[in-house]
Amino acid sequence: MICRNISSCYAQRDRNFFLSLLSKATSLSHLTQTHAQIILNGYQNDLATVTKLTHKFSDLKAIRHSRDLFLSIPKPDLFLFNVLIRGFASNASPLSSLSLYTHLRKNTSLNPDKFTYAFAISAASGFKDEKYGLLLHAHSIINGLGSNLYVGSIIVDFYFKFSRVELAQKVFDGMPEKDTVLWNTMISGLVRNCYYADSMRIFRDMVVGGTAFDSTTLATELPALAELQELKAGMGIHCLALKVGFLSDVHVLTGLVSLYSKCRELETARLLFGHITQPDLICYNAMIAGYSCNNETVSSVSLFRELLASGEKVNSSTIVGLIPVSSPFGHLQLTGSLQTFCVKSGIVSHPSVSTAFVTVYCRLNEIELARQLFDESPEKTLTSWNAMIAGYTQNGLTETAISLFREMMSEFSPNPVTVTSILSACAQLGAISLGKWVHGLIKSKNLESNIYVLTALVDMYAKCGSIVEARKLFDLMTEKNVVTWNAMISAYGLHGDGHEALKLFTEMLHSGIQPSGVTFLSVLYACSHAGLVREGEEIFHYMVHNHGFEPLAEHYACMVDILGRAGKLEKALEFIKEMPVEPGPAVWGALLGACMIHKETELARVASERLFELDPENTGYYVLLSNIYSADRNFPKAASVRQVVKNRNLAKTPGCTLVEIGETPHVFTCGDRSHPRATEIYRMLDKLTGKMMEAGFQTETVTVLHDVEEEEKELMVKVHSEKLAIAFALIETAPGTEIRIFKNLRVCLDCHNATKFISKITERVIVVRDANRFHHFKDGVCSCGDYW
Repeated sequence: MICRNISSCYAQRDRNFFLSLLSKATSLSHLTQTHAQIILNGYQNDLATVTKLTHKFSDLKAIRHSRDLFLSIPKPDLFLFNVLIRGFASNASPLSSLSLYTHLRKNTSLNPDKFTYAFAISAASGFKDEKYGLLLHAHSIINGLGSNLYVGSIIVDFYFKFSRVELAQKVFDGMPEKDTVLWNTMISGLVRNCYYADSMRIFRDMVVGGTAFDSTTLATELPALAELQELKAGMGIHCLALKVGFLSDVHVLTGLVSLYSKCRELETARLLFGHITQPDLICYNAMIAGYSCNNETVSSVSLFRELLASGEKVNSSTIVGLIPVSSPFGHLQLTGSLQTFCVKSGIVSHPSVSTAFVTVYCRLNEIELARQLFDESPEKTLTSWNAMIAGYTQNGLTETAISLFREMMSEFSPNPVTVTSILSACAQLGAISLGKWVHGLIKSKNLESNIYVLTALVDMYAKCGSIVEARKLFDLMTEKNVVTWNAMISAYGLHGDGHEALKLFTEMLHSGIQPSGVTFLSVLYACSHAGLVREGEEIFHYMVHNHGFEPLAEHYACMVDILGRAGKLEKALEFIKEMPVEPGPAVWGALLGACMIHKETELARVASERLFELDPENTGYYVLLSNIYSADRNFPKAASVRQVVKNRNLAKTPGCTLVEIGETPHVFTCGDRSHPRATEIYRMLDKLTGKMMEAGFQTETVTVLHDVEEEEKELMVKVHSEKLAIAFALIETAPGTEIRIFKNLRVCLDCHNATKFISKITERVIVVRDANRFHHFKDGVCSCGDYW
């Protein structure tokens, strides 16, 4: 209709008329008709008209038309080149975009300008490999445009897209001038890459330095504060927004709703949401997610229904906010209903939605459902891989997590979230060689500046037995948060160095970092394993009276353990009776464990009766009580306890020990003869036993079954999994090499004594991690001082 009117009114129109007409075109059919009239009126070779037409075709996703128009011009100018380079980039044709850029440089006399580089670098973001962007960055520097603000912002954004945070920071720092857009790009990139603390630092520098910030700056920084739960800093931004008049900005308000929700200030979030006169879908999504993360599921679902009733079409973010990711327990039915809704509405295939479902199912220990969703997802993002890897790790399926991580590496480069998950798996498994490989990967990917990655590394080295390496990394960290301090304090507790843990706790307080519940638990645990009774009592008192922290069941259990291990069993029982809350399995379990150490039968009976009521399916308590009776030579009682286990079909967790030789893990069970080198292992074990006997070793058989001969008892404990693992390591490793083994249960008294003798006979350092702690054996002495 438009073109019919053109041809009927005037035979000839000027360029401006067509340029105006092109600006108003909203569909491909209108554009092609206008193109026909441009040809009829002789403007098909007019650069300005063709450039505008090329631009419009590109915007309407008709990139082939744009390319054909470009090729019809014998001598395109730089503007037209830039339009098509940008067009290819925005139409997901990065290779065509860079090919055109190369043609411009090699086959014309034109010099690329800031727009050329900006559009070409944006195109380079579409590749999986960052090498094209690196090359373009080099070209821009050679052409004198590396310091251009417009190009600089694009380059910074490019590096963030590839998680090259250190390069983005380097470019940013090297810019002679910085405008609001560049600062915003830097803040946004850091937030997207989970460098929340760094984004806070950059925002602070921006404000203090006097650079004008806008509403985008505030809206970009608020998610970082929400993730860190930095309520005080968030309130500062709230005041800043109020002062400069940005509080009416819907994006800022939405960011504040999310911030207050994640900081457990739900009423404030609700009040701010109410101030939004016409909340859009993004606002609704923020409030729905706010209710969900505060376990206000009823309110969350109610607001979702209100949104549906209004006729608004929900999106993937709505569903992600509604899925009870942060508090999934008790919401399996809701999760299933939401999944059904998503299947019907076609949203389930969206990566963020399927990833949220995977996360929830993993947290609910529905790992098969999670994996099914993951496998069926048509588009797997790095986030979805991270969710599945983390799920396996959290559910103790560490080997599967590591296997999936290796599979992921063929498609994606890991980010800080991936790395922290896989380091956690290495820590659980005690896989030091894989942990070191991941450390090398962290260096190659330049992720060493990330506080979460470094904290995970500290934790991994400590849990894999390298406490010295953990401390070295800890000391090198320029920035430490409460989780970092907790990891190192916990590491010393795990390795039995209570004095160093206490010293570090004091340093932490002096550094200004506020301790958390985990901090106190880590310190109390360290005191427990080092026999520091007075210090433990002082820490508990400080926690309650000075810090105002309400103890959890774990804190009470730690105090019972501290008193019980030290032989103060009556005092431990008195502590339990005075507890303001009902003691649970952790507390009574700590007392029962202490009774085992000090062979206190009567108190063990009291503790076990409570445990059998509270946690009747836990076989460990029956085994412990049976061992206590055996140690007291009350074999009929021990037998009756074991009979209860048999009658109730309760399965005892089988003991197994892992030892890494090179990069290969080897797992042994008691009496295991399945290993290819079993004959050599048992020969080595016989040789060791002979030398140990000569040195005065006596087999500890008191807790072994009473209804077998003494010789048979000795044979049973002789082939425990830790002894087999040590024997194999002695065969496979060079003299003087440190041996590290990992036991899934508490190391038994006989194996503990035997390892002391072996360390002296072989002149080896042997590090043993059991279910409770590390034991470092050297020259016939254990670091625990036989206090474990």
